[in-house]
Amino acid sequence: PRASRTVPFVAKALGRPYAKIAARVMAGESLSAFELAPKGRGHISVKEAVFPFIKFPGVDTILGPEMKSTGEVMGVGKNFGEAFLKAQIGAGEKLPASGKVFLTVKDSDKPTAIKIARQLKEMGFELVATRGTAKAISDAGITCDTINKVTEGRPHIVDMLKNNEIVMVINTVEERRNAIADSRAIRTSSLAARVTTFTTIAGAEAVVEGMRYIDTLGIISLQEMHAMLAA
Repeated sequence: PRASRTVPFVAKALGRPYAKIAARVMAGESLSAFELAPKGRGHISVKEAVFPFIKFPGVDTILGPEMKSTGEVMGVGKNFGEAFLKAQIGAGEKLPASGKVFLTVKDSDKPTAIKIARQLKEMGFELVATRGTAKAISDAGITCDTINKVTEGRPHIVDMLKNNEIVMVINTVEERRNAIADSRAIRTSSLAARVTTFTTIAGAEAVVEGMRYIDTLGIISLQEMHAMLAA
């Protein structure tokens, strides 16, 4: 972890001045001089990176080893779903309450995509997917419409994105250059249309879990959080 970014986050999340403690330990004090035993906690903290993709039209939003974030935010909640949702909102993501969600995932992600699809359906969303993903979802007994990939001819998913018919995109691809290139149009079009997009199945699973709390979000100040930690 990058200390310049992670240590301040951990210090806020746990209510302890870790940089100050580290400096005093390096100056000769013993760790036993500080009360570092774990305390009970009544909250979860999630750190989310902020990306400047919207300022660069046509950029591919899929992430690699390069560092592309320009900042970070913290989401604090009573459980992971609530904390993750707050972190997404803090990072500027617009999460829908209804509409059509588009899914196209690699084969290894399809079992999790089925779980995600079922949760979205229970929340009232409509589902649309490319042929392979739609078959996996439909075979699990979940209603899902099929839409063409760009290479399969029109009407295709980019048309739906340009027509503002999609409210969220879940797009994971195999780590092969041609697979990434084939789905690039989906990600660049969703960025142009300001449609929230998730390019990892873990991120999609977490945000769908969090979306269940979208109508019941409350505010927890740092002072309240640290009071909980001290209790």
